[in-house]
Amino acid sequence: MGGMVQVEAARIPDRDRLLRELEEHGIDARAVNEVGIEVPCGDDAARACEALLSEIEHSIMVIGAPFVPVKHEGVIYVRPPVS
Repeated sequence: MGGMVQVEAARIPDRDRLLRELEEHGIDARAVNEVGIEVPCGDDAARACEALLSEIEHSIMVIGAPFVPVKHEGVIYVRPPVS
């Protein structure tokens, strides 16, 4: 049985936009809780997390949102940049 990679957005609208982008790129993602997204990662969670981080970075550029994805302890957080 594989695990899940978790993504946490800053706000619900950001989560919804990112979820649509991931789904459009064929990523099996689903919304969880208020601002979370879960993505099944199979047996190699570390590699799946790195690939997902890259996809999220690309999606943020496409959306044009001023956010920065940060991976911390197996969770990818999508937050506004710290000034």
